[in-house]
Amino acid sequence: MIVIKSKSEIAAMREAGRIVAQTLEALREKAKPGVTTADLDTFAHEFVSKHKAYPTFKGYRGFPASICVAINDQVVHGIPSKKVVLKEGDIIAIDVGATLNGFVGDAAITLGVGKVSDRAKRLMEVTEGALWAAIDQARAGKYLEDISGAIQDHAESHGYAVVREYVGHGVGRQMHEEPQIPNYRQGKRGPKLKPGMTLAIEPMINEGVWETRTLRDKWTVVTQDGKLSAHFEHTVAVTEGEPEILTRL
Repeated sequence: MIVIKSKSEIAAMREAGRIVAQTLEALREKAKPGVTTADLDTFAHEFVSKHKAYPTFKGYRGFPASICVAINDQVVHGIPSKKVVLKEGDIIAIDVGATLNGFVGDAAITLGVGKVSDRAKRLMEVTEGALWAAIDQARAGKYLEDISGAIQDHAESHGYAVVREYVGHGVGRQMHEEPQIPNYRQGKRGPKLKPGMTLAIEPMINEGVWETRTLRDKWTVVTQDGKLSAHFEHTVAVTEGEPEILTRL
């Protein structure tokens, strides 16, 4: 069942989303060569907690950390570690969730560490562009397939592949609510979008093939061919007019 949020519930989600946006903005400055992913996780946990929210991912289905990190060929769900040190030229996707007063905000960015290659820059630009193309479709009267198709069209028109095993999702009092939001067409329109729907839209785009595999830690997802992957995400509210991004500063 898709939960339609009231204006007061969306206002509460806006506050949770603001904390997520602030956390990601602060992490943008922290993700430098020589920093460990555990350092980023500790910082994010303290930052979210300082704002009287709870890091949503911590303990979720047993996940051991407060943020997810994914470096280079990692796609999603990487576990921060003291052993993983960021290097010049890496790209890192950072996914942050915050729960405040019972509502969740969820967003992700992919960053270059120091100076990165042109191919990495292009992948990040196209993936972020796919997110914006999808958000533009998150309007009352459109269908879920319009969001999925916008991501697929944007990525594939630039020669990239769309991850198929992992999807966006509804979000609200729970991190994962209905509907699931594939990043590629399903061949059916899916639910009609209505004001009050709140959606976590998150393209995951690969430089090579779309297939992935999960590492032995049972969390970290990597590209099957070892090529780069990028991930961007916003929590978006469908309104009577323009889509409202709830995880934007």
